[in-house]
Amino acid sequence: MAQAAAISLWDASAEERAVSSPLNGDSATELAIVGGGFTGLSTALHAAERGIDCQVLEARQIGYGGSGRNVGLVNAGLWLPPQDVRKKLGETRGAALIKTLGEAPGYVQSLIERYQIRCEVTRTGTIHAAHSPKGFQDLARRAEEWHRLGAPVDLLSREAVGELIGSKAFYGGLVDQRAGTINPMGYVRGLARAAQNAGAKVATGVTAKKLHRESDGWVVETDAGNVKAKWVVLGTNAYSDDLWPGLKDTFTPIHYFQLATEPLGERGRAILKGGQGLWDTGPIMFSLRRDAFGRLIIGSMGTVVGGMHGLSRRWAERTLQRLFPDLGKVAFEECWDGQIAMTPDHLPRIHRLAEGLYTPIGYNGRGITPGTIFGKAMAELLAGGKEEDLPLPITELKPVKSAPLMSRLYQMAFTANQLWKSI
Repeated sequence: MAQAAAISLWDASAEERAVSSPLNGDSATELAIVGGGFTGLSTALHAAERGIDCQVLEARQIGYGGSGRNVGLVNAGLWLPPQDVRKKLGETRGAALIKTLGEAPGYVQSLIERYQIRCEVTRTGTIHAAHSPKGFQDLARRAEEWHRLGAPVDLLSREAVGELIGSKAFYGGLVDQRAGTINPMGYVRGLARAAQNAGAKVATGVTAKKLHRESDGWVVETDAGNVKAKWVVLGTNAYSDDLWPGLKDTFTPIHYFQLATEPLGERGRAILKGGQGLWDTGPIMFSLRRDAFGRLIIGSMGTVVGGMHGLSRRWAERTLQRLFPDLGKVAFEECWDGQIAMTPDHLPRIHRLAEGLYTPIGYNGRGITPGTIFGKAMAELLAGGKEEDLPLPITELKPVKSAPLMSRLYQMAFTANQLWKSI
């Protein structure tokens, strides 16, 4: 049988191997988890460690969705500045979430160390780069609040951040020393390995087709048999389908694409020489990072247009030329895209869909740390915790009626941005 094509550079280069145990016929478990990404596997790992019998059901392969297509920036906090999080959630809940997610990169790094997950981890921070003077003002506002909270972040001048990045194109930057980078597919496969070693069952190639309540719990109907469970956690985020009516209508799906160069060796050593990952303040976000082998991975919002030799490649070539005029021509090895679940207020959600049925969702492009932390919180809840101790208040489903239209408009704008910046 021919080997399936890699879904991303991370899929092709991850040292961690995929793990899976078969699902053959009907079975019973305490906790059924739909989705083999950061959320689902963090839930499985932490639940299994608490003695909960659990079964992960993944329709494709571990990390097939956003987890294996991620940029791999292990960032602290959320998309929003911390003071805006407090304003939206209230002082008590907002401050608690800020603290939890501010400490989340350290927790992710602790899991990597504890389970010896091979995922190219760096701990040298990330750079939020100002694309304009206004962008720098936004970073200064963020920095002021993080400093008040005692976070190890540094607001750098144009000259100082240019030295870190190796480019004079930015107007300053905010360096977060808590953060870092990983190979996201290596990390999610490592979570699967750790969960399986803790006693969780992890089945891939199994599609959950229907979900219904019985008197003593739930039945997840799959194409490989029915799974009876006391509880169910849906860890599908931006890849949610019709398994639970209305769930996929609660966010606006947008795409994010990336291209990876060949290993650049000495040519690329002056670019992000400290190993930091970068994203910018532009309304159509741009990202840049290196991997452990000296490749540059460059990305932005939208889908890959034209494959390896089309518009997206021209965008990547021109962007690298603009940022690093001395780099010269580079060859590209991989291109891919994935989906992000954007909520109207840029805050994630935790929904109780029914008794014993939960889903954390809407990470707004911050899947690694919230996915890990919210999965841990799900396990703590089901092990006897209280809903009021979750990182976010439980909320009801609320459809975003404009989502289909906005998703199409965003895609048109993102493609136009690629075209404009390729000229």
